[in-house]
Amino acid sequence: QVQLVESGGGSVQAVGSLRLSCAASGITYNGGCMAWFRQAPGKEREGVASIYSGGDSPYYADSVKGRATISHDTVKNTLYLQMNSLTPEDTATYYCAADAKMMVGWVRLSPKYYTNWGQGTQVTVSS
Repeated sequence: QVQLVESGGGSVQAVGSLRLSCAASGITYNGGCMAWFRQAPGKEREGVASIYSGGDSPYYADSVKGRATISHDTVKNTLYLQMNSLTPEDTATYYCAADAKMMVGWVRLSPKYYTNWGQGTQVTVSS
């Protein structure tokens, strides 16, 4: 059974930075995609960044491009999201997701294609 456990959320002031972590366990397949999503109150869940398991080919939503870095430590089997220059619009619950499918393009940031999810970690950015 795949388990994804996020950590690293919290409250930060605008223009600050955060690094989110997602510890993965129980993944028995090789390859696939891992991603970060976020959901603000009253809004749909949106993709933030995706990476192939093993750390290849990062893919970012336009809203975070240039401010976010996704990475995957294969030794620790931990997914990271470094977010810089945060704004109040980044306030949301951030979720880690993983799936065995090797997805391409915009599909990598579509939540309906991911089967494994973490419980989420809250990020609040104040102005």
